[in-house]
Amino acid sequence: MHFRRLLPEPGTIDVDELLDGLRLSDRSGEDRPYVAVNFVASVDGRATFGGRSGALGDEGDNAVFHGLRERADAVLAGTRTMQTERYGRMLGKEERRARRIARGIAPEPLACIITRSGEVDLTIPLFAEPEARIVIFSAAAVDTAAAAAQLEVVRVDPGELTATTVLRRLRSDYEVRSLLCEGGPTLFGAMLIEGVVDELFLTVAPKLTGGGTGLTITSGPELPELTELETEWLLTRNDSLFLRYRLKPGDGAGNRS
Repeated sequence: MHFRRLLPEPGTIDVDELLDGLRLSDRSGEDRPYVAVNFVASVDGRATFGGRSGALGDEGDNAVFHGLRERADAVLAGTRTMQTERYGRMLGKEERRARRIARGIAPEPLACIITRSGEVDLTIPLFAEPEARIVIFSAAAVDTAAAAAQLEVVRVDPGELTATTVLRRLRSDYEVRSLLCEGGPTLFGAMLIEGVVDELFLTVAPKLTGGGTGLTITSGPELPELTELETEWLLTRNDSLFLRYRLKPGDGAGNRS
């Protein structure tokens, strides 16, 4: 699938070739994975319409969404996001799994969940997939009896259950070097507060929600100061804009070159 690149050099680019060049795992530090966050939002700033994000995206956004998954060691999402969006298998297409195997990595990224309550909706299709690998970091017990997936629960003391702790455990215990966070807004906001976000991929959909109560891409406490971003690329396809931002040095815990 081809996109028109506006920045840094104008031209036409194949999205798979572009994503192949990311090599996010090569940017990992010893303490935690390199963290990229991916969202879609309307022009008027909403991350959902009718309660879900699906109506905002298009074929281009879908290509970036699954392309990032294909290249990440792990995917992190909040319990509410997984439940609302009805998460299924991380990589549904066999050819995507085959490409990962050819690169010498697991067929699919590890699915990661953080929960304080231990309440996880096991009716989500992801948990019915026997080949799915899932790790849940929880402050409470989780009943996993109904799950067919390869599921592991890591109990963490409530006072230590932070994104920072989870990322360190993923790096040390699961050899995760690159992590893709898909939200939701509360999780993204918490990760910004903790300074553990390195990049943001943002699709701006050429659509207006007209108000309503749809979420924005972040929620939670306001940051102590503004976090500035620098543009890595700007693409367009069918009037959608595809932005890749990196957090500027000093505005997060990442920014590894």
